[in-house]
Amino acid sequence: MGKRKKSARKPQGPKKKEPLPTAFACLFCNHEKSVSVRMDKKAGTGDLSCKVCGQQFQTGINYLSAAVDVYSDWIDACDAVAKEAAGVSRDTAPFANRGFAIGNEERGSAGLQTDPSLAMAAEDDEDEDGNADYDDE
Repeated sequence: MGKRKKSARKPQGPKKKEPLPTAFACLFCNHEKSVSVRMDKKAGTGDLSCKVCGQQFQTGINYLSAAVDVYSDWIDACDAVAKEAAGVSRDTAPFANRGFAIGNEERGSAGLQTDPSLAMAAEDDEDEDGNADYDDE
């Protein structure tokens, strides 16, 4: 005695791919599906814009790029700017009482400028002989 013959399965068609989203949540105004992405593959640019707050971003794309790639580039760029801003504010702390101010990169290679009013206040703390006057000692 043998096994029963199983019925043959009908061939199935190709699985339908779910399309990737082209509308996303805005990082600045937090509205869902307010950010739309347009891609111009011939020009090699991806444009992102928020309908609510008007935020815009443009990045370079290639033939493999999708809308989600433009959105992720925007997120990465926003994170980089946030980290840079946090780094600048953290770097200014040691110079807060020294009369230095962090300026634009146009002002010099280090970006440091002296503030004359703060420098004069620092000079007032010194005695005639050039030694600093400390109250803790």
